[in-house]
Amino acid sequence: MSRALSLRRSLLHLHHHRPKPLSPTTPPPPKPIQNPFSPLNPARKFCTSPTPTPSTNSEVRKYIGYTALVIFCGAATYYSFPFPGNAKHKKAQLFRYAPLPEDLHTVSNWSGTHEVQTRNFYQPENIEQLEKLVKENNEKKARIRPVGSGLSPNGIGLARSGMVNLALMDKVLEVDKEKRRVRVEAGIRVQELVDGIKEYGLTLQNFASIREQQIGGIVQVGAHGTGARLPPIDEQVISMKLVTPAKGTIEISKEKDPELFYLARVGLGGLGVVSEVTLQCVERQELVEHTFISNMKDIKKNHKKLLSENKHVKYLHIPYTDAVVVVTCNPVSKWKGPPKYKPKYTTDEALQHVRDLFKESLEKYRIAAAKSSDDNEPDINELSFTELRDKLLALDPLNKDHVVKINRAEAEFWRKSEGYRVGWSDEILGFDCGGQQWVSENCFPAGTLAKPSLKDLEFIEKLKQLIEKEEIPAPAPIEQRWTARSQSSMSPASSSAEDDIFSWVGIIMYLPTMDARQRKEITEEFFHYRHLTQVELWDKYSAYEHWAKIEVPKDKDELAALRERLRRRFPVDAYNKARKELDPNKILSNNMLEKLFPLSETN
Repeated sequence: MSRALSLRRSLLHLHHHRPKPLSPTTPPPPKPIQNPFSPLNPARKFCTSPTPTPSTNSEVRKYIGYTALVIFCGAATYYSFPFPGNAKHKKAQLFRYAPLPEDLHTVSNWSGTHEVQTRNFYQPENIEQLEKLVKENNEKKARIRPVGSGLSPNGIGLARSGMVNLALMDKVLEVDKEKRRVRVEAGIRVQELVDGIKEYGLTLQNFASIREQQIGGIVQVGAHGTGARLPPIDEQVISMKLVTPAKGTIEISKEKDPELFYLARVGLGGLGVVSEVTLQCVERQELVEHTFISNMKDIKKNHKKLLSENKHVKYLHIPYTDAVVVVTCNPVSKWKGPPKYKPKYTTDEALQHVRDLFKESLEKYRIAAAKSSDDNEPDINELSFTELRDKLLALDPLNKDHVVKINRAEAEFWRKSEGYRVGWSDEILGFDCGGQQWVSENCFPAGTLAKPSLKDLEFIEKLKQLIEKEEIPAPAPIEQRWTARSQSSMSPASSSAEDDIFSWVGIIMYLPTMDARQRKEITEEFFHYRHLTQVELWDKYSAYEHWAKIEVPKDKDELAALRERLRRRFPVDAYNKARKELDPNKILSNNMLEKLFPLSETN
């Protein structure tokens, strides 16, 4: 039997508070006095004495007393209401939350920006259980959307009707040291995989920013690392097993059904549940990471060299400054060894400017200062840079001037953090993304390694100009990475030209608070920010969003425009045709997939 996932409980039931009916002893409200000169009163009364006023001082005091009593009773009932320990306690909304039924779970993505409640959450332990689960639900036409670790910012794997998660199918099945290939169950997490094959001297060719993704999920959404010579992660897949509702378990590769293979590698979970993946690995090696501060003028001069001479490279652009943080990673030289470098500043010295700004801001925002005096608050000297940034932003996240100060402090932090570090690739290539956040990431062509178009740098310049013109409270960083092309037809970096390179640019707004009102305001500002970039930049640079970060518009016209735009870039008809063949009852689909790729009778 499948083991149940232990999930956090949310609260759902809404209690409606209704005013009590008037007591029989309560005098009826006075009738409105009709204007004797009104056209609705033809019988004009000739009376010189004024109409007596029914309200007296005693009656006014009585109504005030009733009102005060109702307010007092409501407040007393609210604050004595027996909320369970797992309730989301929001005192601004009376009687809104109550415990969920035991069989109803709340599943949310990492950033808490998308969540669903479901009674159907399955975790098969082996492929036989998975095959049985898919077959039975297909017969019942009951949806079981594949979901991974829940790290996608847009919650692409979430479905209220039901989900299947392969976290218990997490084994390394086979390692071919000679060919440097590894076959794994698709529920294994990236870090678990890396730890499992390092004894063979192998590792993955590239990594995304974090290591908690399941292999099936990271491949299906077309995730990527950085390095203009290195393709997105889906290109590391040389074969895979899909458990499909209509055709059972099928194995596909470049040799076995190549057309479906290249379509299904970035299949968005809609063509089958990926159960096994065979990956092409590389030799495990140490990398030396070099971090330094530059500016756009110097970047333009050295851009081609930086892309071509470094195995991994990324830029971190800081809005409202000219600072560009450059991070390169390359194998440690077998002859020279790691560089000998002594940092100019200690970690404490690098953080001091940020700590000073935090103390200064606490003085300015006295309410926040009072809160920060809580005994549970950690010592400011124990906080990392990203934790400090989150706390600073939480004080006034949408105040442009406040955000500008934080960005400038971040630039100073990076200036004092310049230097080198050495480690294994899975340790070095990660990136601390900070706390919960909204993010939009676009991919667009940037020429070739031999002849970069420089459209990638032009995109950034236009983006920063837009931010300053519109006074957007845009925090840092704007992360820019590069990959080679992918042969997967649904990848944003897909191309038939082998030497094409693509730039990936991500904009963010952090959610440093759990206050519902504040999170709503940040969300609205982020989508305004995203909309401006969409209007000004996307079509001009042929930019398309990362599948794990695309958001479905609520407006019908905007949704229709997005569908048409996706058709211009991706083989939507071929994708939908494969969906109808492999999943005719749409049990692997969800609301997002249905809205982006609606199935018609003609598909």
